[in-house]
Amino acid sequence: MNHLDAFHATVHATPGGCESLAPRMGMSATILRNKANPNSVTNKPTLDDADRLMGLTADYRILEALARNHGFTLTKLEDQAPSDLSVFESMTGILAKFGDYSNEVHRAFADGRLEQHELQSIDELMFSLFQRFMQFRSRMHGMAEK
Repeated sequence: MNHLDAFHATVHATPGGCESLAPRMGMSATILRNKANPNSVTNKPTLDDADRLMGLTADYRILEALARNHGFTLTKLEDQAPSDLSVFESMTGILAKFGDYSNEVHRAFADGRLEQHELQSIDELMFSLFQRFMQFRSRMHGMAEK
C-alpha cells in the first residue's frame, strides 16, 4: 500500500468519514474527499494533512506505508511502564506472527515457485514480525534496572 492509498483508507475507515473528519482538520468534506482520492489531480494531501489525520484517528498506516516504501519498519514507543504481562504478550505475539509468516512461506513454495504477489504477502508479514520484535525489545529495555 502506498501513502496515498493509506490516506484514503484511513479517512474512509474512520467513523463518519470525510464529514466527521473534515471540520476537525479545518477543511470542507469535499476538499478532504478530494485529498483522500488517490486519483485526484487537483487536491493532494500535504504532510500537515497526514500528520493531523494520524493525530485524530490514531491510525498510522500512512506512516507505515512511507516507512515500508523506503525500506524501514516502525515501532511505537511505549506510553507506559512495561510489565511482566506486557512482555509475555509481546513474546506470544512474536510467536503467533512467526507462525503466520512461516505458513505464508510454506504456501508460497508449495507449488515449487515464488510469484510476485506471494513475495509481497511474505514481505508484509515479515515487516509485521519485525515490528513485534522491536516492541518486545522496547518493553525489555523499559524493564531494565538502571
